[in-house]
Amino acid sequence: MNGNRTANSVLLSGIVAGLTPAGADCAVCAPAPYLAQCEAELSGTPVAWGAQDMSAQAGGAYTGEVAADMLRDFACRYVILGHSERRAYHAESDALVAQKTVAALAAGLTPIVCVGETLAQREAGQTDAVVGAQLGAVLDAIADADVAKLVLAYEPVWAIGTGKTATPQMAQDVHGVLRAQLAQKNEAAAAGVQILYGGSMKPDNAKELMAMPDIDGGLIGGAALKAADFLAIIHAAN
Repeated sequence: MNGNRTANSVLLSGIVAGLTPAGADCAVCAPAPYLAQCEAELSGTPVAWGAQDMSAQAGGAYTGEVAADMLRDFACRYVILGHSERRAYHAESDALVAQKTVAALAAGLTPIVCVGETLAQREAGQTDAVVGAQLGAVLDAIADADVAKLVLAYEPVWAIGTGKTATPQMAQDVHGVLRAQLAQKNEAAAAGVQILYGGSMKPDNAKELMAMPDIDGGLIGGAALKAADFLAIIHAAN
């Protein structure tokens, strides 16, 4: 929940100006009121855009919610689903995240499905079981062929906004587990699914993290609010 029209314009124009023509996939997922601004300022650039959440419902009497077709109306390509903050502050269950994923796929959106464990769960040795259950709910709800249409993001909750970061090997271990789980559903598609790391990736650790075989990119929070920092991470991906 960041941004205003003036600051957004500075950020978006800065990102576009600093991109190299043929590089990593890049997208900005903005609060819903600013999706029209993203469409206006990013159309025709290499930067895609998307939303931070959406309803599992197609429309109707769901005051305050945003439907997938509304996102498509602003040419969104992506939508973040099951972010740790949605799970924590809005009590979103694995089942609801799965329903949202189905709705997003049906609308032609690319869901960025987030999974991750808390510090207590990690210290209890439950990481694989927790992220496995979160991803499993989604995989149980979608067709085998739809695996190729997913993007995953691993967010260790204990490393978001705390300054703590999983070591590259710690992150790789979980990413490897997630890719193996994808392969059980659709082996042919699993290798091509982008699995992003979402636990305080910054310019100074991005290259080391993305050097790992199953870390395909980043889901960037605070470091994406400054164009220079976001661009440094994109250049590390390149």
